[in-house]
Amino acid sequence: MEDSILRMENINKEFPGVKALSDVEFSLQPGEIHALLGENGAGKSTLIKVLTGVEIKDSGHIIMDGREISPRTPIDAQNAGISTVYQEVNLCPDLSVAENVFIGREPKKAGRIDWKTVNEKTVALLKDFDLDINVEERLDNYSVAVQQMIAIARAVDTNAKVLILDEPTSSLATQEVQKLFDIMRMLKDRGMGIIFVTHFLDQVYEVSDRITVLRNGSYVGTYETENLPMIDLVGKMIGKDYDSLEAIPKLSGGGSDGEVLLSVVNGATDNISDVNVTIGKGDVTGFAGLLGSGRSEIARLIFGADKKHSGTVEMEGRKTEITSPLDAINNDIAFCPEDRKKEGIIGDLTIRENIVIALQSKRGVLHKISRREADEITEKLIEELAIKTPSADQKIKNLSGGNQQKVLLARWLATNPKLLILDEPTRGIDIGAKAEIQKTVVELAGRGMSCVFISSELEEMERCCTKMFVLRDKKIVGELSGDEISQSYIMKQIAGEETE
Repeated sequence: MEDSILRMENINKEFPGVKALSDVEFSLQPGEIHALLGENGAGKSTLIKVLTGVEIKDSGHIIMDGREISPRTPIDAQNAGISTVYQEVNLCPDLSVAENVFIGREPKKAGRIDWKTVNEKTVALLKDFDLDINVEERLDNYSVAVQQMIAIARAVDTNAKVLILDEPTSSLATQEVQKLFDIMRMLKDRGMGIIFVTHFLDQVYEVSDRITVLRNGSYVGTYETENLPMIDLVGKMIGKDYDSLEAIPKLSGGGSDGEVLLSVVNGATDNISDVNVTIGKGDVTGFAGLLGSGRSEIARLIFGADKKHSGTVEMEGRKTEITSPLDAINNDIAFCPEDRKKEGIIGDLTIRENIVIALQSKRGVLHKISRREADEITEKLIEELAIKTPSADQKIKNLSGGNQQKVLLARWLATNPKLLILDEPTRGIDIGAKAEIQKTVVELAGRGMSCVFISSELEEMERCCTKMFVLRDKKIVGELSGDEISQSYIMKQIAGEETE
């Protein structure tokens, strides 16, 4: 667009084995709040890193105020007029507020820092943000919301023309979010261009002028917010148009006949509250929603990976205290986390060692698993799950993503769980391995095991789940079962549309 303050054209970025950005387009006008949206892996973070010099693009053009720029460091981007405020405030907590605002550009007198001027200028600057605080206090004496305002104030005072807000509301209370939006509108009125990265769709519609959607590293489109219904936005983000979806045959299996294995009543952690779910015996229970909707947070609450502050958990009708993953394992609950590389596999251990480690934890250090038993367990599960490996002595890091995922599944099956929680079990693996894992889940449910299945791909949710909870903005907004579980129905609930 002719009046754009910023244009990114045909941006490409590749990492080993991954095409992170493919001919991505983005434009920002002065006096505009522009939401950048997409599911996990869509390319949002990589695009921001390219723009801010954290990563260097492979090809394409970045044009700022009509002049092409190629930022190679964050300082290059800042000098070009681009500032970023991250979800985790990137300031110095042990310095004062004023020191943080002027760090690296302190006014000087007679060759020394003029602290009186630093403090006075900071007070004057923060008045614009309705912040009346002691600027000589350490930054970490103030709340996350105040620290965020200080970070934005610093960005504004560096003469930024483009302000990037990366998930700025994720740690804020409702009142604090509204205060941030007031600041964003004030900066917009001054002519600043704001890139707003968030997963809260309601907030997008409250404050943004335009929306750009990325999916799988590619540009989907840019839309006027007021002309894009939320249901259409959800469809563009996940790559489906709800009214043209074809029914996918479901695999048979599962079904609790009303028997409850586990229930959570009014559960809450630091990351989610008001959790009320029941998981039936032999059911595949899905948690559906966009990234950040609260899917993983419920799984972590059940498994004790996040500390429960309130609420009750019952297992087979008995009140059960689960304060740690070991408590969960001892109560026959298993969990394959979303990030298998960081939280799942232990790369330098063998397949055998990765498979038996959870069972050993369950039995305790006094009941060591013998090599013979470990071999028997491992060989049986390698065969059952069709794990492709020359031997159980192979290091797990040398396997493909799909086979790594199968080893994690084997790890938990070795503990003979009553409840198996799978968070994005098919992400980043090939189609054949996906189908095998889906089939395994349904077969396990058919044998009476309860499963929680979390996935961004609605096709496999519809295919596998016998029951489903739909989440939006960290709240459960719907509960579906049987024929109600359809992609179009799920998308409507995610978007907050009325369903018949």
